[in-house]
Amino acid sequence: MFLNSLNIAGSALTAQRLRMDVISQNLSNVDTTNVGNGQPYRRKSVELAERTQTTFSGYLDAQTDSPGGVEVSAINEDQTDFKLQYDPTDSSANAQGYVRMPNVDTVTEMTNLMEASKSYSANVTSFNAMKAVVSKALEIGK
Repeated sequence: MFLNSLNIAGSALTAQRLRMDVISQNLSNVDTTNVGNGQPYRRKSVELAERTQTTFSGYLDAQTDSPGGVEVSAINEDQTDFKLQYDPTDSSANAQGYVRMPNVDTVTEMTNLMEASKSYSANVTSFNAMKAVVSKALEIGK
């Protein structure tokens, strides 16, 4: 029971850390107009899902209504249109002088980063509270 709670919080920490890494990658590439294939950088997003039990003991725990935690199920590329910016001096500009810019919105990414950071922080608090409970439970036997 106690270890399962630590595993759930740990899985959430791992998932939120990856989410923050992807958001940081988006922010780093906000001005990248060519990723090597002639296309601008395309925004990425992390999709989270309930972690499925893959071990025999995990299946047994699932039978006792024990949740499995969270995992990253996919990292998707945002298929929204690229932004157009007028800059005829840019080597990536089309015949009309427009450059296709990444579909990354800085405000949205910063909001998502704050949300992921708060979730990470909440899971650290949960993890530490459960550690304190386990520690106190072990002291009872002394």
